[in-house]
Amino acid sequence: MARAVSTRRTVAFTIAAWIIALVIFFPILYTIITSFKSETEAIQGFNLIPSGTVESYAAVQAQSNYFKFFLNSVIISIGSTLLALLIAVPAAWSMAFAPTRRTKDILMWMLSTKMMPAVAVLVPIYLLFRDFGLLDSRIGLTVMLTMINLPIVIWMLYTYFREIPGEILEAARMDGASLWGEIVYVLTPMAVPGIASTMLLNIILAWNEAFWTIRLTTTNAAPLTAFIASFSSPQGLFWAKLSAASTLAIAPILIMGWFSQKQLVRGLTFGAVK
Repeated sequence: MARAVSTRRTVAFTIAAWIIALVIFFPILYTIITSFKSETEAIQGFNLIPSGTVESYAAVQAQSNYFKFFLNSVIISIGSTLLALLIAVPAAWSMAFAPTRRTKDILMWMLSTKMMPAVAVLVPIYLLFRDFGLLDSRIGLTVMLTMINLPIVIWMLYTYFREIPGEILEAARMDGASLWGEIVYVLTPMAVPGIASTMLLNIILAWNEAFWTIRLTTTNAAPLTAFIASFSSPQGLFWAKLSAASTLAIAPILIMGWFSQKQLVRGLTFGAVK
C-alpha cells in the first residue's frame, strides 16, 4: 500500500514538473517558431505551424552585423565574470574563514543592493560613465555588470567555502603556505564545482542583462540585448524579425546551458549532501 502511494506521488510530481517545464519553455519555443514565419503570418495570430521561411534571419543579418553584437556579448559576459571572481574569491574566503561580528550584516547589505530599482541610480551612473569616458565601451559595461552581479557571486562562493573544513586550510598554513597559496592551491581546487557553477550563472546573468546595456551603449560596445532592441522602431514591431533576432541572441546561451547543465546542478548542490 505504502509503495503504491509512493509510486503515485512520484508520478504526480513528475507530471507536475513536466507541465511547469513546458510552461516555462513555451515562450521560447513560440519565439523560435515565429522566427520562421513571414511578417504577415506572424501578425495573423496564434499558430504553432511555421512556414519554414528564413527571410527574417536574412533581413536581420542584412540590417545589423550579428557577429559584432555576439562578440561584444562574449567579451563583456566573460570579462565581467572573471573580474567578479577575482574580487569575490578573496572576499568570500575572508567571510567564510575569518568572520567578524559584522560579517552577516555585510552579506545582507550586499544582497540588499540587488533589491534597489536600477532606474533609481540611472542618472548618477550615466553621469559617472560620461565623465570617465566609459559610455559605449566594453570596459565600462564589463565593470558595470561586475558590480551588478558581484553580491550574488560573493554569496554563492561564501556558501560553497563554508562547506570546506577549515582544518584543511590550517594544515596548509602549518606547512608554510602563504595566504595567496592557500587560496589558489588549496581552497580553489576543492571548490571547483561551486566556482564553476558560479561562473556559469554569472555568464548567464551578464549575457541577459538588458537595462544597463541598452542605456550605456549605442553602437561600439552594444551586446545582443541591444541587438534585439534595435528591431523595435517607431513604425511598430516587426514580430518575425524581432523573433529571429531574439532566437539568434538566446541560442548561444541556451546551447551553453544545455551542455553545462550537469556541471551547473553539481555546483548548485555542492555541499548539500555530505
